Amino acid sequence: MSKLQSDALREAISGIMADSKEKNRKFVETIELQIGLKNYDPQKDKRFSGSVKLPHIPRPKMKICMLGDAQHVEEAEKIGLDWMDVEALKKLNKNKKLVKKLAKKYHAFLASEAVIKQIPRLLGPGLNKAGKFPTLVTHQETLESKVNESKAMVKFQLKKVLCMGVAVGNVSMEEKQIFQNVQLSVNFLVSLLKKNWQNVLVSEEYNGEILPCLLRNFFFNPVNL
Repeated sequence: MSKLQSDALREAISGIMADSKEKNRKFVETIELQIGLKNYDPQKDKRFSGSVKLPHIPRPKMKICMLGDAQHVEEAEKIGLDWMDVEALKKLNKNKKLVKKLAKKYHAFLASEAVIKQIPRLLGPGLNKAGKFPTLVTHQETLESKVNESKAMVKFQLKKVLCMGVAVGNVSMEEKQIFQNVQLSVNFLVSLLKKNWQNVLVSEEYNGEILPCLLRNFFFNPVNL
């Protein structure tokens, strides 16, 4: 059962939108949800990882690279998507610095079936360590639909720190779309926790100000998209 207070959440979202309009920045701001955990020991407790597809794409300009075979490379070129083929990957020569640089350049990677099997041999563990191991794309689905699906995915992963943040929207979206994304994100994360809502750190701070009605620890940070 969700303990997310709908009215408080809507109030927080409305406040963000009003603040964004007042400041009138020159870029579209991303709205990020940050959640802290309690009663978790990253050294002892099992680390969880899970992804969920949001109903609305939070970051339409998210940078994605296709690691593709000839057919997928052709499709990528048609839709203006960055790509690398096997020959380009070979040139990295499993160099840790180059693979790390590649991982930093993109938010996510897609890969053809013929290529994804070769990733460990061609690049080593770099992409996996960065939490960006490619998502498989088959020839039975369109590349464009897979790109949009990837842009709508958010990932929660417990690492060494008990705080995690995911993009849940941007200020060009409708408030109800942001609300739906936040609601799904929070409830999904809670389902991954060993004691559900009991593991969510309580906080009422919002951008440095107190929000008495806001449930638990939702900080919405507008950041550059």
